[in-house]
Amino acid sequence: MAIHLTPVAFARVQRFVEQTPGALGLRFGVTRTGCSGWGHTTDLAREQRQDDTVFEQDGVRIFVDADSLALVDGTEIDFGKQGLSETFLFRNPNATAECGCGESFTTDETHR
Repeated sequence: MAIHLTPVAFARVQRFVEQTPGALGLRFGVTRTGCSGWGHTTDLAREQRQDDTVFEQDGVRIFVDADSLALVDGTEIDFGKQGLSETFLFRNPNATAECGCGESFTTDETHR
């Protein structure tokens, strides 16, 4: 199991963590949303929860809750421009389809 940050995403997360007092790392997971069912979520982790799995990449920690883990395992997180915005981009091997707007994704039946 692993979550991987590209060099650009790594630098962005590292800067966010260093500039935010009390931040422990990146919180990454999913939530039910959009027309396809699941949406990726990112935030700064300010605490480690009991059910978190913690991945570490060169000193940057990524916290994933137990409910999200099977849906995001193996994801590569990138950072780049999307239209006029800069945002995190996800290459999730568990996604079997995405909605037309790219906001949400579906997985096979074993992860629902």
